[in-house]
Amino acid sequence: MKHIHSMPFGATVHDQGVHFSFWAPDAEGIALQRNELPVAPMAKGSDGWHRLDVAGARAGDRYRFALPDGNLVPDPASRRNPDDVHAASEVIDPRQYEWQDGAWRGRPWAEAVIYELHIGTFTTEGTFAAAQRRLPDLVALGFTVIEIMPVADFPGQRGWGYDGVLLFAPTAPYGTPDELKALVDAAHGLGLMVLMDVVYNHFGPEGNYLHAGSPSFFNAAHQTPWGSAINYDGAQSRTVRDFFVHNALYWVEEFRCDGLRMDAVHAIRDDSKIDIVQEICAALQDGPGRERYI
Repeated sequence: MKHIHSMPFGATVHDQGVHFSFWAPDAEGIALQRNELPVAPMAKGSDGWHRLDVAGARAGDRYRFALPDGNLVPDPASRRNPDDVHAASEVIDPRQYEWQDGAWRGRPWAEAVIYELHIGTFTTEGTFAAAQRRLPDLVALGFTVIEIMPVADFPGQRGWGYDGVLLFAPTAPYGTPDELKALVDAAHGLGLMVLMDVVYNHFGPEGNYLHAGSPSFFNAAHQTPWGSAINYDGAQSRTVRDFFVHNALYWVEEFRCDGLRMDAVHAIRDDSKIDIVQEICAALQDGPGRERYI
């Protein structure tokens, strides 16, 4: 069984190649740089999206977006950045993982006994694969849920995860996206629910190239204790809100997590009539087939 979350952001693999999308409404002349080939201009639409369909591109290709000033930046919606957040993104085909947990329907929340798990310190190796091997120990101790501390890609090899900058990319030192999927798959096979810890109140200070490529992601009218506030309620905020709604659905649909733990929601600045937390909750509850918790 395969599980894919479709979204307008990032690189989407199809049978003939890869479709690349980059939202930068304030920029002109965005281009794609792939596999060290010459840059290829992207077409900008009236909606602020820069798009390019590349026949023959495939999973495993490395790519970056070239800004008008010539700087090369990773994809903000990268599914993997194997060489750190400052380097090129990698095209990932989520169809390549074959899930084994087709019968999984979750557990009642009344049964939840939660173990908060930090991938980098849970085992000597500090990887998804090593954590998977230790799951039976948690079951034996009586836990029924693992809450994985944030894995969104951050600079360097180790960190608590609360300064992530590539929110769709599991941090590479922990392993590949498929290895994280295998961890969730194995957890479900042992009767464990999996919650993903996510940070939607700020981006980390290092490796956040959105300020250069898509400054509309931020709203100077607000601040957080950790820097620039995300633009949930200002001009052009609809696409920004979509980015985070898709991120929430991505972890639940493509990685089969049973829900999310949202960090420091008190620091999410949003004066909208329906705030982003409400919108994310509504989107998660719309999903069929199993319980989803937040």
